[in-house]
Amino acid sequence: MDSQQSRVLVQLRDMILKGEFVPGERLAEIPLAEKLEASRTPVRLALASLEHEGLIEQSPSGGYQMRRFTSQEVADAIRVRGVIEGFAARLLAEDGASRQLLRDLKECLEDGDRAVNKPSMEIDDYAAYVEMNDRFHKLIVEGCGNLALKRVMDMLGGQPFAAPSAMLPMQSSMEEGQQWMRQAHRTHHAIVQAIERGQGSRAQALGEEHVEIARMNLDYALERPELAAELMPGIRLVSKGRGA
Repeated sequence: MDSQQSRVLVQLRDMILKGEFVPGERLAEIPLAEKLEASRTPVRLALASLEHEGLIEQSPSGGYQMRRFTSQEVADAIRVRGVIEGFAARLLAEDGASRQLLRDLKECLEDGDRAVNKPSMEIDDYAAYVEMNDRFHKLIVEGCGNLALKRVMDMLGGQPFAAPSAMLPMQSSMEEGQQWMRQAHRTHHAIVQAIERGQGSRAQALGEEHVEIARMNLDYALERPELAAELMPGIRLVSKGRGA
């Protein structure tokens, strides 16, 4: 993939996940090429890639259109992420994590402790937690050394609200938000402990349990659509239920 095509793909995916298109909106090559200051060929190839990823769909009138996602689809993607990340943690526990990786993970734990273990979190604390959370999950996935697993995680990360920190903005607006972050961060500590102790089954179970807070955040967001749309515009792509 050349640099322009890669740039266009990243930009379009980011626009979709930020809710810049509404469900059913036609994604025409020429306007997109003009907006992205690119030629039509990389836009056409990027749209084909995004259809393959499941982010958009073919339009009855030709070309592509923005699709709608059900809450069940998003919840399923979050749950699959938990299985994959749990397996990555299991591999690290059973194969042994390097000293450097363990140092990096413990640095994440310390950063997270500083963010959540205070009487009240400020906006900078939430931002610090998000940065730490992304880094923690990336270390687990990349550290296990399984390239197939990493490819699956990359694909899941491109689905609406399936990435590790995608649902965290909701927590900054809710009374229980700091409590939920503390609970999630305690699980981070437990995962690292299981990896250090070589407890593969425990590490996997913790990874799968860890994503339940993200699923709770999704339910919270869907029950408060106006607030959710303000904090996470991409929530407009998600409808309640199993059907489209």
